[in-house]
Order: sequence, then structure tokens, then C-alpha cells
Amino acid sequence: MKKEILVNSTDYETRVAILEEKRLVELQVERPDSERMVGDIYKGIIRTVLPGMQAAFVDIGLPRAAYLHSSDIGKDYGRDYDSEAFEEEESPVDIVRKKRRAGIETVLKKGQEILIQVIKEPMSTKGPRVASEISIPGRLVVLVPDDDHIRMSKRIANWNEKRRLKKILAPLRPEGFGLIARTEAEGKEGKEFQADVKRILKLWAKLKRKADNTPAPCLIHKEAEMLVGMIRDIFTDDVECLVVDNRDDYKKLISFARQVVPHLKGRIELYKGDLPLFDRYGLEPEIERMLDRKVWIKKGAYLIIDQTEAMVTIDVNTGRFVGSGDQETTIFQTNIDAARETARQIRLRDIGGLIICDFIDMYNRENRRKLYEEYKACFKNDRAKRAINPVTDFGIIEMTRERVRPSHMHMLSEPCPYCSGLGRIMSKQTMTTKIERWFIRARADKRFSRFHLVVSPLLAEAMSDNSVNRVERMMKIHKFRINLVRDTTVPIQEYKVYNADTNEEITDRYQV
Repeated sequence: MKKEILVNSTDYETRVAILEEKRLVELQVERPDSERMVGDIYKGIIRTVLPGMQAAFVDIGLPRAAYLHSSDIGKDYGRDYDSEAFEEEESPVDIVRKKRRAGIETVLKKGQEILIQVIKEPMSTKGPRVASEISIPGRLVVLVPDDDHIRMSKRIANWNEKRRLKKILAPLRPEGFGLIARTEAEGKEGKEFQADVKRILKLWAKLKRKADNTPAPCLIHKEAEMLVGMIRDIFTDDVECLVVDNRDDYKKLISFARQVVPHLKGRIELYKGDLPLFDRYGLEPEIERMLDRKVWIKKGAYLIIDQTEAMVTIDVNTGRFVGSGDQETTIFQTNIDAARETARQIRLRDIGGLIICDFIDMYNRENRRKLYEEYKACFKNDRAKRAINPVTDFGIIEMTRERVRPSHMHMLSEPCPYCSGLGRIMSKQTMTTKIERWFIRARADKRFSRFHLVVSPLLAEAMSDNSVNRVERMMKIHKFRINLVRDTTVPIQEYKVYNADTNEEITDRYQV
């Protein structure tokens, strides 16, 4: 599979696009005011321990306290492992969930200092989620302090390769540290591991000294910025080229590549074209459509994607696609196309948490099984952890996907100030009735009799329709004089009412 990475940088934003077979499948965005926190290491102070929630809140020097759940507390705080349960797990975060649990109040106390690492970005009103199990990622291995095991990435499936890697890593594992072989470790030789372990051990020694000599709360280690992290985590042997349009970033990437992946340095290119880089590759329209609720698939079918606080729902519709075969075949083909596009949209939009995919019902059990297998296969290149359930009798696939940062919908957009993020506004009929109720309250007060009613032209047209002129009707019923004013600056779901005698706005007086 042809894989390319494009980097577009400005003073206010850096974007990294990952292309597979010329199609955009992943977008990363970093801005100076919203730098990522995952991987950052802090020395914090326990402020609150909540036995009922089995959680604690940690002051790390930020406006919002960090959230530490008991399942994210390492054995260095009294939690022990079941050594057989996690031997082949990928991440320390997975491991800690399998610990024998004791009450959090027995291992953490208010005012206690603790070294923690951010595992989930702050979202909405919530602070970051943290773990006391520290891990320092290199390109090939992850160093885990206060551990003594060698583990493998879940993506390394070959048992012979696992045994080979364990044999290489065993003499390299420092006393008191664990090592996790990353996916990129497959096929690599001993010298490369030696250099990687040496580099991250040196980094650990540096941040440990800082942690021992700096009062809490404070930042101990800032995870690598997005571009450096990209070279470490994404720029692998299967990437044909990495194209960057900023000379300073180009120099930075070349410098870091010399240290980490010298054999890939020649694949980094500086883009010098007149047309913007993302325009050159035709990516901007795709990025513009990334927030669309409706996504067209092949042959007239489409997806409807709705993101809420609790979950994301994706609904598959046949649309104009009628097919040339029987109904079951048509539905099956539509579902297969939808599964591929759904997986791409989930990666592209960086959707996490609970995801419900409502495919078109199929009666054939074998077709449901094929759809499930195809859907799982579509995520084989996805770096986020996920769990996918089989297709139900109702055509629904439930899945969860790791959510370490807000989705692009939250990153690139904000709630509509007119509909408060609902996505819908009151109909003209509802607004007219709402205004009528305002005048009923005004009549009961008997304080005013002449008004200027200011509304949008669209609402004014609906209110003064010749067949049923609602304004004239209100004047007749309430014995008022109402001057209807059209104002293009007033949103359709708002209105303003003024006392015509003094020009004082009195809208709030009779609103509920």
C-alpha cells in the first residue's frame, strides 16, 4: 500500500495529512493554543481521594485538576500484577486494568506527591486523565520504570518473531525497568534496539533528576511535539515520502531523522511549488467536507454521522442506489461500501468513544459475517486501540475506539451561537407562536400599547402572509399598534420588541 505524509505549517497551525493510495485517511492538527498533553509527565499533589468513585483528583498546576482512577495506579503504589495475565499486552495502561484491586484510599492520601503521566486529553469541562504508570516511548521500544517484564505489541502476531524479539531485548532490559516492543520493532536487529534503549534511558535519567529536585506541582517532561512524534511513531519503512512545505520544519525533521531513522532521511522532501501543498494534492475540499453530517458513498448511497457527548451514531442509507441484482445483493454491496467509508471517516475525523453503526438490515447470516470481517479489516492500519462487536440481527455494529483527544469536530468547530449546538432552530411557525405569547403577557401587564417588532425578513414574511396575517390578528385581538420591522442582522430564531413611544427595548420584560 502506497503511503505518503504531508506536512503543512503556518505560524498558527501545523497540519499532518496521511495518505494511503492517494486517499486522505488521517489528519492531525496542532495549534499553539491547544498543544497536545498526552504523554506529558507531571509531579502532582493529591487534592481529593474519593473511595466511592475509586478515583483521586491531582493538582498538576493547571486550572483543572487531573483525574486518576484506581485502575491507572501502578504497582509502585502498592498495586501488584497477575504476571500471567498481561504477558503479551501492548500498553502499560492495559496492564494496570488487570491488577488485583485494593481500595484507592489505602494507597493514596490527600497531600501526597505523585509522579503521573497524561493518558487522555482534557475534554469539555473535564481535566486530563492520568496514570501513575510512567512509560517513555522510543521508536522501537517503550521503557516502563518500576517494572521487570518484556512485552510485545498486540500487532506483532508471529510467535517466532515474538520469541526472537524477547531474546534480543532480554540482555538490554535495565534492572528495574520493563520493555515493550513496538510494532515497528518487527524485523529489526540488535544494534538498533541498543541505540533506542540508550536514548530513552538517558531521557528517563534526566526527568527523574528533575522530579527529585523540583517541588510539586510542576511539569517534569513535555512529550515530543507533533512533528518529532511523527518521525518517531509514523514515519516508518512503508512511507514512500514525507513532504513538508516549511523550511524550518524541514531542517528540524532532517535533524531528528538523522538520529532516529537515518536510512529514511532521503525520503523527506521540501515542497517548493507555488500552489499550497494541500491544494496540490487536492486535500482542502476533503478537509472542508470532514465536518459534514452527510457523506456520500458510491452509487448514490450515503452516511449520516451524528456526534454527541455520549456516543457517535453512523446511519447507512441506500439513497439513490437500486442495484442491478436482487435486494439482498444490493443491500450487501451497499453495506460493504459503507463499511469502508465508515472506517475511513472514523479515522479521518479522529472519532473516539462509543460508536454505533446502523447498517441496512440483511437476512443472510453469512452476509452479516462477511460485513463484520470487512469492517474489522478496514481498521488494520488504524493506530488507535479499538474493540468491534459482530453485526447484530438488527444490522448494528457496536464498537469503541480509543479517545485520547477531542475529535476534529470539537477541534475545528464550535457550537453554533444561534442554536446552541443543537443543529436545529425553531420553525417559523413556532417562533410566530412564541411572539404571540409575548404579546399576551404584555397585554396582561397593561403597561404598553404601541410596539416596534423587529424580526428577520424570513420570519416577517411568514408572519404577514396574506392568507393569515398574524401581526394584524394580534393587533386586532390585543388592541395594540405593532410596527413590523425587517432586519437582516436579526437571526431567524430571535426577535426584538421596542416601546414605540420611547424606543426602549423591552424584549426581556415578557420573555420566559
